[in-house]
Amino acid sequence: MSVYYRPVVCTDKHRPEYALSVAGGWTWFSHVEIIERSGRVDLVPVNEVGVEILDRISGSRGQVAGLDMNASRIMGILNVTPDSFSDGGKFDDATKSVPYALQMISDGADILDIGGESTRPGAQEVTINDEIARTKPIVAAIRQVSDVPISIDTRKSKVAASAIEAGATMLNDVSAFQFDPEMQVTVANAGLPVCLMHAQGSPETMQENPNYDEVLLDVYDYLRNKVEAAAGAGIPRSHIIVDPGVGFGKTLDHNLSLLRGISLFHSLGCAILLGVSRKRFIGTIGNTSLAADRMAGSVAVGMAAVSQGVQILRVHDVAETRQALSLHQAVTTDRG
Repeated sequence: MSVYYRPVVCTDKHRPEYALSVAGGWTWFSHVEIIERSGRVDLVPVNEVGVEILDRISGSRGQVAGLDMNASRIMGILNVTPDSFSDGGKFDDATKSVPYALQMISDGADILDIGGESTRPGAQEVTINDEIARTKPIVAAIRQVSDVPISIDTRKSKVAASAIEAGATMLNDVSAFQFDPEMQVTVANAGLPVCLMHAQGSPETMQENPNYDEVLLDVYDYLRNKVEAAAGAGIPRSHIIVDPGVGFGKTLDHNLSLLRGISLFHSLGCAILLGVSRKRFIGTIGNTSLAADRMAGSVAVGMAAVSQGVQILRVHDVAETRQALSLHQAVTTDRG
């Protein structure tokens, strides 16, 4: 029977001497919630947990695309698509996308995530040639004016290889190598970090009837298997980021369960990326029908994740997120 270990994450200045840092970062834990699928749950102090599990949770994640993961990082979204749910058509050529990219960097983006295929619910697949034509020139144009880490958001190995040639330094695969198994080979050969995300179904159908036994544990098991397979294929665990895939084949209740339990994913020993920016569940809870009006809710969810030790926030609203993160750090960090 599988047993799951979720650190109870804290930021308070009154940290017990026996407490451990979460992923070598800004949060700590002194207790672990032990979960079984039978429904049995125990809360135990760290001295009752095995060393291997504690090492996975507490060990430093090292660097991702040259960035230390002992602080929260902001990934700015740059969709060069005509049909993305929030900003489709706004940045689909270099004359618009490069100035916007530079603005995001100025606003505080640590990483840019460039995508040429919408993965919103109901989106149709884009051909490889079209996706390359959308993304490669933009990656190359940004690389000519900035050394910012660039992530290519794609499910396709040929698109990824093309973007790497143009200067991309990270890959973000929402299918976790399921759509195109050659992606795993491409990543291993390139020696670059990759984000593996959970999704139930394809974008065309994923929101029709998402169903899980226990969503938090099901998503964890999926990502654990993907991480182990990637490591077995020669991708170092330190190069792997995991994303629970909020909104990808999940109901509102599924999304909330993942957000409440997101610290569980620290026990995979990988950095965690969270992408909730402007998503539908934020509009539902916050009573905002337009995606562009969901900034405040997006920031609120992001800061809750930072309190749980999440390392990367993928966002549309970079300046607002940077401001919130600066204030969050000032309030939760005791400077003596």
